[in-house]
Amino acid sequence: MSEPALQALIDKDAIRELVLLYSRAIDRQDIALLRDLYTEDATDSHGDSFDGPAPEYCDFIARAFPYIPYSGHHVCNHLIAVDGNEASGEVYGLAYHLIPARDGPGEEDFMAVRYIDNYRRCPDSRWRFSKRVVTYDFKLRRPFEGGGLLGLGERDPSYALCTQTLFARGPRG
Repeated sequence: MSEPALQALIDKDAIRELVLLYSRAIDRQDIALLRDLYTEDATDSHGDSFDGPAPEYCDFIARAFPYIPYSGHHVCNHLIAVDGNEASGEVYGLAYHLIPARDGPGEEDFMAVRYIDNYRRCPDSRWRFSKRVVTYDFKLRRPFEGGGLLGLGERDPSYALCTQTLFARGPRG
């Protein structure tokens, strides 16, 4: 295998990890980790809920955390093209949230989404989002009548059982 081909595989794996860390940051309500995943000049567009600079998106998400007892982001297909220190990707995902209802205990908010991403390798050699645009291919909202381990946040067992730095709260080590 040629060195450029090997580097492309290494870069794609790092970008896939970046996308998985985004899911973890949102679902474990780890705002410090979320902030670490974007370039300084990044933008994020989440349809009609947010469109602007990534630091403001992180603030927006932090304000929403107290009202979302459960969030699950599940990455499906992920196609990546790397060109030097820039890359693009299309991530298919399933996003499930438990949100407050106007009348009743809560609502399920389920979406099939695609994240259309631009990535950039930063001076510290880490890949980060430079632009993220979410498309909502399918949305479903209905009353929630279930249960489970909702809203574990920092009490999530993954923090105690997965002791490697990848799973620690806060910015990547």
